[in-house]
Amino acid sequence: MPDHSDRTPRASPSVRTPVPWWLPVPAVLGGLFVVVPVLAMVGRVDWGSFGALVTSPASLTALGLSLGTAAAATGIAFVLGYPLAVLFARSTSRWIGAARALVLLPLVLPPVVGGLALLAAFGRLGVVGAWLDDHGLRIAFTTAAVVIAQTFVAMPFLVSSIEGALRVGGDRFERVAATLGASPTRTFLTVTTPRVLPGILAGLVLCFARALGEFGATLTFAGSLQGVTRTLPLEIYLQREIDPDTAVALALVLVVVALVVIGASALRTRTALA
Repeated sequence: MPDHSDRTPRASPSVRTPVPWWLPVPAVLGGLFVVVPVLAMVGRVDWGSFGALVTSPASLTALGLSLGTAAAATGIAFVLGYPLAVLFARSTSRWIGAARALVLLPLVLPPVVGGLALLAAFGRLGVVGAWLDDHGLRIAFTTAAVVIAQTFVAMPFLVSSIEGALRVGGDRFERVAATLGASPTRTFLTVTTPRVLPGILAGLVLCFARALGEFGATLTFAGSLQGVTRTLPLEIYLQREIDPDTAVALALVLVVVALVVIGASALRTRTALA
């Protein structure tokens, strides 16, 4: 007779997991805590002059610079951060914990401190920057400095997201592929990467959104030069003192861009999981 002792009951897909009756109360409060300030900002927008405010040359230049540098920072973060996430999730070395703590440090480090650290490394008198300056390459207070600052603060979001997905998925399929003769590189490209794709997409979105909103490290390391390093967050900060209406309008643009990115990522992630 067949042994049914290992069978576990499975819930029907149409049956919802029950939640405590009180759980929606703090959940709604948490949602309102985020939504109300955004709606309050929307209410302060001068809609009559909104178009003129957000299409001024300074605003468009700052927006274009932000999108371009954030995209570049996300690409660099993926190239460097994805291998880090795989090593963190798969390695059994006792030093991995210390390495992870150092890589994820920008998550809790004040952005201004991160900017000072980048200056110490890549500034004209920095450890690496002095050598680069001797060879005619200057990084600080250039557009490249913006990309570096954004990558520095945003890459940990990508690494932690992908590492979490790798740990949840386990490595059973990778071990099966290895026993079938697949090389480590082929296993990485054809087994690991497709399985962790939703985590990669989520990490890319978090990374891009964080890079797009980066302020402190950028201001400290790259400065605020019109058309060179003044990204949209820096333009908003500048306009806050000069023209509050423009600052609010640009802030709303930043919110809309972030919502579009997050919404597009949610659709892609749902498609990848289907």
